[in-house]
Amino acid sequence: MHVASVMVRSYIIGIMPRQRRSPRDRTRTSHTFRPDRSVLERLSWLFPLLVAGITFIAFFPALRNGFVVWDDDKNFLNNPHYRGLGLTQLHWMWTTAALGHYVPLSWMTLGLDFEIWGMQPLGYHLTNILLHCANAVLVYYVCMRLIRYARLRKGDEWSLVVGSTFAALLFAVHPLRVESVVWVTERRDVLSMLFFLGSLLSYLRAARARTARRGAYWLSVVLFACALLSKATAMVLPAVLIVLEIYPLRKLGNALPSKDVTPKRIYLDLVPFVLLSGAGMILSTFALHRPAQLPHTGKIAVSAYSLCFYLLKTFVPIDLSPLYQMPLQVNPLASQYVASYLGVVALMLAALAAQRRFPAVPAAIFAFIAATLPMLGVVQNGPQITADRYTYFAAPALSILVGATMTLEGLAPRVLRIASTLAVIVLGYLTWQQSKVWHDTGSLWAQALLVDDKSSIAHSAWASHVSKQGRIAEALEHSQLAVALSPGDPEAHNALGVALARQGKVDEAIPHFQRALAIKPWLDEAENNWGVAVAQQNDLAGAIEHYRRAAALNPDNPEVHVNWGNALVRMSEPDEAIGHYQETLRIRPQDADAEHNWGVALARQNEYEEAIGHFRRALMTNPMHGDTREYLERATQLLQEQSAKTAPAKP
Repeated sequence: MHVASVMVRSYIIGIMPRQRRSPRDRTRTSHTFRPDRSVLERLSWLFPLLVAGITFIAFFPALRNGFVVWDDDKNFLNNPHYRGLGLTQLHWMWTTAALGHYVPLSWMTLGLDFEIWGMQPLGYHLTNILLHCANAVLVYYVCMRLIRYARLRKGDEWSLVVGSTFAALLFAVHPLRVESVVWVTERRDVLSMLFFLGSLLSYLRAARARTARRGAYWLSVVLFACALLSKATAMVLPAVLIVLEIYPLRKLGNALPSKDVTPKRIYLDLVPFVLLSGAGMILSTFALHRPAQLPHTGKIAVSAYSLCFYLLKTFVPIDLSPLYQMPLQVNPLASQYVASYLGVVALMLAALAAQRRFPAVPAAIFAFIAATLPMLGVVQNGPQITADRYTYFAAPALSILVGATMTLEGLAPRVLRIASTLAVIVLGYLTWQQSKVWHDTGSLWAQALLVDDKSSIAHSAWASHVSKQGRIAEALEHSQLAVALSPGDPEAHNALGVALARQGKVDEAIPHFQRALAIKPWLDEAENNWGVAVAQQNDLAGAIEHYRRAAALNPDNPEVHVNWGNALVRMSEPDEAIGHYQETLRIRPQDADAEHNWGVALARQNEYEEAIGHFRRALMTNPMHGDTREYLERATQLLQEQSAKTAPAKP
């Protein structure tokens, strides 16, 4: 950004006419560049474009990423319901709470992605990045408006532009943003933030002239509703607005009385936001699949730890992970939690100490806390104690504070500009590298294990990943470690059962599937894998019963239908088996197993020509798929023999 600023300055100097100056004037202006305001107005489009361009470059590696087996499989790869924008898909989008979230507008954008890109991940990643670039530009404009409101007298436009540009970049290219931007599942983050910032900007526009700009006010309300329908995290907006009404708008607290705007009027204006926020909270509560909750002392400990974690990672963004697993036991008196209590107290004291001379500091701190409050552990909503994505809505508060500081006069702001230039370069590089972590499932869980080798979820996920690659011994080692670390983790028992079954130890595998279902009765993967183990014992009827129960738990599990079809083929019922392969391909259109086994079922009926077509499609999906090439050659040979037998004899 510093290099770009120098280029812009050089350009401006080149187009401005030279003027004779007295020695006194040259002395006074030699240390500070002040371009003409009219020139800045003509070039105003350049700085948001610069912000968007640098942001796009920082996240460019994500365009090479695929979907990952960390909710992407459930949301996209194995989910036929979102694919398109027909009435059936729209009905599903507006009535589902899949994976504990009610996000119909986010689903609509994903349905549009499918219409354009199909199942190509590049398009989904491109949309996420473009939305994030738009959010960076909105942070730029929000920062400009807030700084203008904070000034008691008209300030220098150049410093305002520079400060807003750095504020937007410090938000946008920070590696903590990677999870929200690069993980396709988190489309809800970037889309909700777009509406959130749009609502905030419209509210600020109306705030200075409430009676004259009611259209901007109601636009703000509508955009807030859209933000909530994209992700319920946006419910924090009313709390953020109250902070801003205190400072920099100065309408609440120690504000001077005004005939046009009274505190009562402000509170009335906030009522629609509060009502919408409450509705969003209720919807999210019903949609959320909440795990077992911590006791109140544990929640306080986790909340303090989370807040300090987010602040620390903001300034030192290293050792980032897709999963920071919640420990099995939370001891509120453990050292890391005691240190967190002290950190929170120190933060509050710093905010109070700065209140009189630097009111922007407590405003930024309390806005940051308000924006992260729903994710601080008050309600436990997953296996994580913290998550990088939980900083997405809060991060602008701190970056705007830095940008505002740059607009002041003196040596410190100039030093801060140099430091921020270096920070943008370093953060951009870290974001580039962190984006590669999400390249595929293997790189994702490798990073999780690198940061925390005591995570049972990471070991279990890695075991499932390497098991699919045929690395059974490695899968067994990691799944055993996962069970040892967390005996109550159903996915760990399921992964261990799979590894044992693939080693032929079916009798040892089945108790782990039973244990997984005892802990989590709706775990369809365990029911399906139990069926596979029973099929290995040649009890095909018993296996089908397990597949039937798994399909009842989750009709959209393609593995269930493939395995069910395989059992039916072995029972010499190929017609019924084909129906299950068709269902698999409806759920997951590119499934080499389903295409291959459909070909086998047809070959058993002597339908060699059709079987060849399915074998070829299986190889198109996965050129290295099993024995498909041998099956294709054999089916081709049998088709030739069949044709020779039915060909009319030569006279």
